[in-house]
Amino acid sequence: MQRVVTVGLDGSPESLAAARWAADEAETRKLTLRLLHAWPLLAPEPTRVPSEVDQNYWAKRLVHTAKAELQARHPGLSVVGSLIADDAQNALLKAASESELLVLGSRGLEPVESYFLGDVSLPVVARAERPVVLVRAETRDPSPASAVRVVVALKLHGSCDDLLDFAFHTAAARGLPLLAVHGRSVPLHARVPWGVDHHVTEEMTQEAHKELSKALRPWREKYPRVEVTDSVRLASPAKVVVQAAEGAALLVVGRRAHRPGVTSHLGSVAQAAVHHGRCPVAVVPHG
Repeated sequence: MQRVVTVGLDGSPESLAAARWAADEAETRKLTLRLLHAWPLLAPEPTRVPSEVDQNYWAKRLVHTAKAELQARHPGLSVVGSLIADDAQNALLKAASESELLVLGSRGLEPVESYFLGDVSLPVVARAERPVVLVRAETRDPSPASAVRVVVALKLHGSCDDLLDFAFHTAAARGLPLLAVHGRSVPLHARVPWGVDHHVTEEMTQEAHKELSKALRPWREKYPRVEVTDSVRLASPAKVVVQAAEGAALLVVGRRAHRPGVTSHLGSVAQAAVHHGRCPVAVVPHG
């Protein structure tokens, strides 16, 4: 099967921004870019009728226009179009299972810096078998600071190999440093009337640093050229992650892979990342 990066297109500025980001990523990873547009009312192909009566005309034009723009920007990139006569959520979930990466656009709500996740995006992010990246619409030219690092958020509970594999691979492919962040809330027993018990918080911080270093060690060895730093903060994990992502090229967060019969959902850190992160956010399922 051809290895692809798939992007969902619906004609919105957000999906076009996602397509541009996906094209850059596909070129970096040396993969094919797949432009997917899904609509249940698409007619079976081939249709041999004039454009004015072809009910697929606008869908074809959407994909063709995006493909022309992206190939002009990336002359060596393989780009394929795909029209799917199906519900968008179903089509995207199937495409995610067939792709190295699925990329979707996210709509910013003004004046609040946030993501709007609609009926399609949120279930896809929560249920996809492969990583999904959410990209904001391009409202201004990116500054040099927007590509200074890849940030990965780690909980340190259970395996995080899939998450670290994706983060290190992305940082290595882009030639960017990696920042691994871990947030841990201060427990009630560490709180005292005048603030916090610094003996307790210092012990917690040292223990978290040891756990973080242990988790990172094999990946540092596998990717020796990736410059890695780590950060532990005793604060709300969601708040720590969002703050650490300021100025990042990509924020990588994890979610537990869903089990059959269990409702899919995003944890608090992933929720905060996709709603409040200012940079593209990759949500990676892991065991």
